[in-house]
Amino acid sequence: MLENVFPCAFRARNFLCLPVVAALTACGPAPVAQGINDPYEPTNRNIHQVNVAVDRNVVRPLSRLFGDGEGFMLRRAKNFAGNLSVPGTVVNNLLQLRIGNAAQNTLRFAVNSTFGLGGLFDPAGTLGVAPKPTDFGETLHVWGVGEGPYVELPLVGPSNARDAVGTAVDLVINPTNLLPEPEVYFGVAAKIYSRLGDRARYSGTVDSILYDSADSYAQARLLYLQNRRFELSKGKPADAASGFVDPYEDPYGQ
Repeated sequence: MLENVFPCAFRARNFLCLPVVAALTACGPAPVAQGINDPYEPTNRNIHQVNVAVDRNVVRPLSRLFGDGEGFMLRRAKNFAGNLSVPGTVVNNLLQLRIGNAAQNTLRFAVNSTFGLGGLFDPAGTLGVAPKPTDFGETLHVWGVGEGPYVELPLVGPSNARDAVGTAVDLVINPTNLLPEPEVYFGVAAKIYSRLGDRARYSGTVDSILYDSADSYAQARLLYLQNRRFELSKGKPADAASGFVDPYEDPYGQ
């Protein structure tokens, strides 16, 4: 349905769409949602149980091989995977008409890809050029698309309808997808390696959510919604009715 409403979003490589994006952006971003909208809870809970089983039997055992998740190789993999994601981030910066953020991310990518040995190191961060992360879910938010119902995605975890579309589009619009084989698979391998390191690094938090809470589904849903809404609000104060609290690190969600 979104493809019919925002056709430019699904042809993001064509920057002739930017004038249309500008017109949409003029309408302002969507209000940050409040409360919990979960009409598909029974299905979501079934998917959640599958995700927990995958974590228990595959992800958690593998992550234990990484110790505390802070090793030298893990940091290099995280940097490399993060650097490869920057071109897609720049595309979203441009679609949001946040030109300054696009320029800063482009500078980071150039510095880290050259002086950082392909992104293995982060000299840009040392120079004070901080990342400006974003994604197509936020792009849709900027265009005025509401978050929609809460969903849990297989092997991905907590999300919402808008961010589920955003996740799929981000996979398509990242220019690094144009790399030839086998180079294109290096980024995939580095991202998986980095994710396992994150699972090891945040093992205490993730285990407490998935295995120690009375209702791991409700707990993961709450933390995801709080974190994502805080992120989209850019940390701006919200009134008490919004239900915002301080953001939580949510390694299970993203």
